[in-house]
Amino acid sequence: MSRTDWEVVIGLEIHVQLLTAAKIFSGASTQFGALPNSQASAVDLGLPGVLPVLNPAVYKKAVCFGLGIGAKINHRSVFDRKNYFYPDSPKGYQITQLDYPIIESGEIEITLSNGSNKTIGVTRAHLEEDAGKSLHENFLNQTGIDLNRAGTPLLEIVSEPDLRSSEEAVAYAKYIHHLVTYLSVSDGNMAEGSLRCDANVSLRKHGDSKLGTRTETKNVNSFRFLERAIEFEISRQMEILESGGRVTQETRLYDSERDETRPMRSKETATDYRYFPEPDLLPLYIDQNYIDSIRQQMPELPDQKNTRFIADYQLNTDDAGYLSANTELANYFESVVDTGGNARLAANWVRVELMAGLNRDNLPLSEAPVSATELGFLIARIQDQSISGKIAKTVFEALWRNEATSAQDFIKANNLSQVSDINALEPLISKVLEDNIKQVEQFRAGKTKLMGFFVGQIMKQTQGKANPKQLNEILLQKLNSN
Repeated sequence: MSRTDWEVVIGLEIHVQLLTAAKIFSGASTQFGALPNSQASAVDLGLPGVLPVLNPAVYKKAVCFGLGIGAKINHRSVFDRKNYFYPDSPKGYQITQLDYPIIESGEIEITLSNGSNKTIGVTRAHLEEDAGKSLHENFLNQTGIDLNRAGTPLLEIVSEPDLRSSEEAVAYAKYIHHLVTYLSVSDGNMAEGSLRCDANVSLRKHGDSKLGTRTETKNVNSFRFLERAIEFEISRQMEILESGGRVTQETRLYDSERDETRPMRSKETATDYRYFPEPDLLPLYIDQNYIDSIRQQMPELPDQKNTRFIADYQLNTDDAGYLSANTELANYFESVVDTGGNARLAANWVRVELMAGLNRDNLPLSEAPVSATELGFLIARIQDQSISGKIAKTVFEALWRNEATSAQDFIKANNLSQVSDINALEPLISKVLEDNIKQVEQFRAGKTKLMGFFVGQIMKQTQGKANPKQLNEILLQKLNSN
């Protein structure tokens, strides 16, 4: 058999750390990088006599995400206890949501490398608390436990089993990452554990309606590792099935150094976890007015902005997609257009000159030395032919290096305005032609490439400030006249 004989079925569970200052059930800080166990409160540790108190900031973030995927926001949701015993969970259980999550039935549209689109269903998204972290590298034959993460608010986003390849899975995960960061639901920092993926993978023969036995690869924290883990698991399961064996339902881990998944534990079922309603928390009620108020505060969604950029600014799909992907960059671009007027020229300058400078100097957009207003001014001056594009780049670099306080002052102080006066250009052009009679005769004999020679001579005399359009018009007129 070949790979084409099998249908791959993938569902992702993505754990997103919510961007809140405090944990979900305590006032302890969620700041990353603190000393181990310095941010674990009595509530996080599950000490006797303490009670959880729900942080209201978490359901605002959850509702915002739900609205972003067009999901159903449940007016009533319930917290449950999921019982399991691991060293990084000091209470012996996790507070989560089982039967009554805050969000249900959404969908997103992903775009694949061949340009096709596919809609992926989102089954649910529920609130829960994170566990601590087991540390192995600094302890010889021992394990250290850091409980700073215990109680950190998570939104677990569960997809339908609609994904059919590692490419689709990565595209879906990237979209979720893009959306939660765009909406400030999460900072999305995968290196710090703010977004982690669990990949459920199974295989079945093409044409079969029954799903195969799945494995779950836990806590994959990069898109590249997600792709590699899924590809390994597909190959592993296919080899088992084609040799007549059976896939074992289990939880696995991805080892990036060996580029393989390996067993972690047998897959638990809901019965194993002995779920029951959390007795210390009342059901969460959200009314429609609350949902509507969040809807009104939400920014324009990336897809909506992308469509608007194409329609309103006549940008190509590549420029529109790039500029709409980040709220801060989109706002900068639109401010440039407000001042400069030419959206396509603004898009080119933002993508090329601005981003090159930021990448070269490793700067965030918020620290860009050239403001949107100044860049817009430069584009306006290119448009009205006060300066050339080449001179504009000179001014841009001066602003970037803090050699100028404003574009206008720098242009004026350095006499960089283009020579657009016909009365000033004509004598210069005539003089160049008189000094180069041989080249003029060659041009008139058909050697039209000499046009560049004449333009260069005139630009040299004007220090590059001659208006290119007017220069070419006058020069051609004189060269073609007897």
